[in-house]
Formats: sequence, structure tokens, C-alpha cells
Amino acid sequence: MPLLKKGDKVGLVGCSNPQVLTYKIRIDELIQELESLGLRVEMSPCIYEREDGFNGTAKEKAEAFMAFYKDPEIQAIFDLSGGDLANEVLEYLDYELMRNLPPKAVFGYSDLTTVLNALYTKANIKPYLYQIRLLIGSERRLQKERLRKSLFEGQDDLFSLDYKFVQGEKLEGVVVGGNIRCFLKLAGTSYMPDFKDKVLLLESYSGGPMQMSTYLNQYKQLGVFKQIKGILLGSYTVMEQEHFLPTIEELVQKIVDDPTMPIVKTSQIGHNMDSKCIKIGQPICLEV
Repeated sequence: MPLLKKGDKVGLVGCSNPQVLTYKIRIDELIQELESLGLRVEMSPCIYEREDGFNGTAKEKAEAFMAFYKDPEIQAIFDLSGGDLANEVLEYLDYELMRNLPPKAVFGYSDLTTVLNALYTKANIKPYLYQIRLLIGSERRLQKERLRKSLFEGQDDLFSLDYKFVQGEKLEGVVVGGNIRCFLKLAGTSYMPDFKDKVLLLESYSGGPMQMSTYLNQYKQLGVFKQIKGILLGSYTVMEQEHFLPTIEELVQKIVDDPTMPIVKTSQIGHNMDSKCIKIGQPICLEV
């Protein structure tokens, strides 16, 4: 079923780090691409850096997000940001209100992993792990066509994944997770999803084997690997570009240390320019 149609209004927000002012020309280009799809675009006042280097206080950023979520004209919210700051907005979002409103499509990636999983946990919203700025990236034509077919025509172009099994033959469960580092910011908080019978999605842009080993061991020490039904590994951009060893697949197998755990690898979720979209809180079923 299509999410959007021509004439719909969408909101652009920035819950994490600010966009530098010199990047405004690129954001304007993104707005033009969205408008060329027939969408009307509204901008949060918390997108660009201010005098203090931030893009607003945590409360201001949350209020801008909530204003779009409450607006019945806004059909989708796209977060443009990434970096480090997204978890500061969590305490200022009104999850009870969102839970009682018609569900709205929310898109973000990387550091927005914190917000997306909190929305699922606290408000039963099923958001989308995807960066709308891919519309102005090196694979812009491919991304625009996928977006048009999937969000406007209800096809699977943006969501269907190429994958391989590292171990196991079937991966099935509800997807939680996202960026391997940012998801750990939710550890010990009420925003962290319940891991029972879930598929844990993990991806990363930067970092090498030692950083990944640190993160994976923290998941292990949290007891996550004893609760989930399987692991979906996205792209590990720097590790894969630099051909670091051991590979992420080898690290996960070693640290999880459970040959019965289904582990699947795809290069189509994460920070790559040809990345696709996956829905947090949505069941997935992959087979050999």
C-alpha cells in the first residue's frame, strides 16, 4: 500500500547533529527533488547550526518533531541528521500522544537509531531506517526510482534485500536495532526494546574490528544474544572498504558463539549510497 501521494506534505527535521550552513545548497537540492515527486516540504527550525554550534536545545528539537507529528497535514517525517545527539530528545517526545494518534511514517538512520527504537518501544510506531539524503547522493537516480515505486506505488523496490546466510537457513522475527554504536545508547533505559524473539539488526559506518568487538561484547553482556531469534548484519562501510580482518561476520560468529543462531549478511542496509530501507518493529522472514 502506498505511503505517499502527490500533493502530500512532508516534514524535514534534525534530531541529531546540525547541518553546517555551507550545506544549505545541498538541502535545497534535496527539497527540489522531493518537490519534483509532487510533495510539499516543510522544514523544522532545528536543522542548521547556530551560534553555539548546536541546532537547538534537545527540547526545541523534540518540539519541532512533535509539531510535525501532530499536524494532520504532514504525512511523513524525514530526519536529515546523524552523528551523536539524537538520544537527547528522547525524554521530550510525547509517546502517549503519538500512541493515540494515527500512525505516521518516520524515517531516519545512523544516530536516529535511538529515536526510531524509542518510538517503537514507547509508542508502538514502526519507523523506517533510511536516509532521505540519499536522494542527492551518488546513486540519486536509483534511489529516487526506488522511492517513487515503493512510497508512491506500494512496490517492494526500496525494501527487498539481497542477502546471504552466514549460518542457519531461516531468519524470522520482528526487527529491532540499527547502528551498532548508537543502539547501545539505549542500554539500561526504558527506551530499549524487549529483545525476546527479535531479529537484531546491526550496521556501522566507521570503526574497525576492535571497535566492533567492543560493541558486540557489550550486547553479549547485556544478555541480548540469549534472547533474540537471529542477527541481520547490514553494511560495515569502512571495515569492508578497507578489507579489515577479521570480518564482521567472523567477529559475530566468534562472539555470539552459538552455531544454532541464524546470522544473515546484507550490504543493502546502512550507510552505503545504494542502501535500501527496513522497518523497525516489522516482522521479517528470510530463507536460504
